[in-house]
Amino acid sequence: MTQLDVKKIGPAIKAASEPFSRLRDEVSRVIVGQREMIHHMLIAILANGHILLEGVPGLAKTLTVSCLARGIRTGFSRIQFTPDLLPADLIGTLIYQPQTGQFTVKKGPIFSNIILADEVNRAPAKVQSALLEAMQERQVTIGDQTHPLPQPFLVMATQNPIEQEGTYPLPEAQVDRFMLKTTVVYPSRDEERTILDRMAFTNPEKTIQPVTSPEEIIKARETVDEIYIDDKIKDYIVSLVMATRDPSQFGLKLKHLIQYGASPRATIMLTLGAKAGAFLAGRGFVTPQDVKDIAPAILRHRVIITYEAEAEEITSDDVVKTILDHVPVP
Repeated sequence: MTQLDVKKIGPAIKAASEPFSRLRDEVSRVIVGQREMIHHMLIAILANGHILLEGVPGLAKTLTVSCLARGIRTGFSRIQFTPDLLPADLIGTLIYQPQTGQFTVKKGPIFSNIILADEVNRAPAKVQSALLEAMQERQVTIGDQTHPLPQPFLVMATQNPIEQEGTYPLPEAQVDRFMLKTTVVYPSRDEERTILDRMAFTNPEKTIQPVTSPEEIIKARETVDEIYIDDKIKDYIVSLVMATRDPSQFGLKLKHLIQYGASPRATIMLTLGAKAGAFLAGRGFVTPQDVKDIAPAILRHRVIITYEAEAEEITSDDVVKTILDHVPVP
């Protein structure tokens, strides 16, 4: 794409991103603060990725997902993950019909557009495996038949970082399937006061008007693919990912803190995330800042730290921040 093409696509992107600005405003009518979480959810929708929300109970993770689904005029399923959940409870099962002697498929709640997997780390390995196929292949297998899932299909999973009893930590292969991992933090004092004023009622107002549709989302994704990304920014993205695998190439003494670096999937997701960020900003091109803004959410769960780092109380976020601070920006 040439510079002229970038100028041409600009107005089209501004028009196409307008419904998503309205969606963000609509969700913000109910949700106080949490702008980063809402922004990351929109990026996941636009980039056809999944998002993992981690935070203590009561930070409106579940409420934000349900508000977003209501704002899109689309199918929504909330699945509460528990230790006794079975794969059939998620994907569905075969039901025998004695009148005909045939088996019919009873589809599970996974057959929807937006899936809220609440407390995803409470489910056992077989359920995680069934969810993994749905997330990666966007299809599920019931009996000997494969069924495609409706489009758009998006898993928004929540997990509680503090309660470990009765939980099954997500396998690294599954965590890598999430495009983004967003750490949901406590609100500020002013936000907390606004929450009190808005929500401290026995029946708080939670009305959300639908402002976009699945068709608009699919069309917007095609526009996101058209956004221009310069070769220097592509090289910058590759450098960031390479720095998680071999930090010494960039003069960083982090090797003893990193057990495993980010996979090639991180390179793809960083590119898509930066494009979606530019789209939401109404721009037809990606800037280095778009990459830096989304990089922590894309890399934090893909950089596996060593026991030594844990002993020194260094997190993957600390490692990613050091990399972002030191890898040369184009």
